[in-house]
Amino acid sequence: MSAKLERPRAWQRMLSGRRLDLLNPSPLDIEIEDIAHGLARVARWNGQTIGPAIFSVAQHSLLVEAIFSDDGKATRDEQMAALLHDAPEYVVGDMISPFKAVIGGDYKAVELRLLAAVHVRFGLKADMPDALTKRIKQADQIAAFLEATQLAGFDEEEAKRLFGKPPVMKPDYDLLVKPWTAEEAKTRFIERFLRLETR
Repeated sequence: MSAKLERPRAWQRMLSGRRLDLLNPSPLDIEIEDIAHGLARVARWNGQTIGPAIFSVAQHSLLVEAIFSDDGKATRDEQMAALLHDAPEYVVGDMISPFKAVIGGDYKAVELRLLAAVHVRFGLKADMPDALTKRIKQADQIAAFLEATQLAGFDEEEAKRLFGKPPVMKPDYDLLVKPWTAEEAKTRFIERFLRLETR
């Protein structure tokens, strides 16, 4: 068979040795260490943030989960879903929202398949209820406002138009917006995951 007729490679090899197929992801090929390692090395805002270190998706995920869980009403599964809300980005990277809008639905379909596999791997429902997805998105928007104004050069008015009204600031949020090294972000992400997993 001609090389031109062969199906293009659609899997990525992870440091764990797993090979994750992006078109048909299996929960059996997903490891939390791979997720944490990848997310800790993926920059939010395409790296357009202040400071010597990137602000990673792993750190963003911890911030979102902290905001989401702040009222003390979230269940363990809901907190886990919030922590893992951007997990597909360990494979596909963090596409900024304007670029996702240009690409359209195909990217979203791949991302949703990956997220469903991640959920199943860690004992969550493949598809989250719309109400939970909306609550996580609200926490994500608050995190985006904080990151935009503290790290990415947005003024408050512009951030308000794009991400909604500013949140009530808490000391925890400030600490979570100061960029960590990749190793620290990876370690903290895994630690938080393990705490939730054993609840």
